[in-house]
Amino acid sequence: MGIFKGIATLTVGALAGAAIFAGVNAVRGAGEDAPAFDKVGDYTSTAKNVVRFKLAPSNDKLAQCMPKVKVDVAVALETDKTGRDVFDVTMTGAPPKTSFTVFLLEVPGAPFGAAEYIGDVNTDQHGKGKAEFKLIVEEAFSSTIVGKDRVRKELNHVGMWFADPKDDDFCLGANSPVTPFDGDNEAGVQAFNSAPSLPKAPLP
Repeated sequence: MGIFKGIATLTVGALAGAAIFAGVNAVRGAGEDAPAFDKVGDYTSTAKNVVRFKLAPSNDKLAQCMPKVKVDVAVALETDKTGRDVFDVTMTGAPPKTSFTVFLLEVPGAPFGAAEYIGDVNTDQHGKGKAEFKLIVEEAFSSTIVGKDRVRKELNHVGMWFADPKDDDFCLGANSPVTPFDGDNEAGVQAFNSAPSLPKAPLP
């Protein structure tokens, strides 16, 4: 595992139990114990060139298993000034002593489209985690050859995966899917995403 500041393009098929609107469903249909993400996807600038938004559990089941989780993202857009942006993730109420991989995504839910692995967030024994990544965010994109043409895809969404395939077993059971969203090509399911920001993307 690690931080890749280059662009990695992943083309993946639909994964079991996920859907593009899964995050929206987690917010709207998880019941009274669901995270209070009433402003998920809305971001405001508290300082010049800073955007803030929240990620939601990727499906109803995960929302029920993590009723107190909150995932806040703040991005300081500093590329013009320093040559890179600053991407901060803060988590509370998450599973303790768990690693999550973080990706910039073309689409927040399956099949995700182009993706860039930017780093990991690790929680402590209290389920709290924080990480800061310095990379291009506002102008992040993937570029690959499709047929004879070079195709560009914008990476304006965010998703987080359980880094270890076993880390989602507490909620989904021992037979939950193994996905390729980690540096060793083995991860659990997507845990959180920015789908509630649809139809617009949270990142400019």
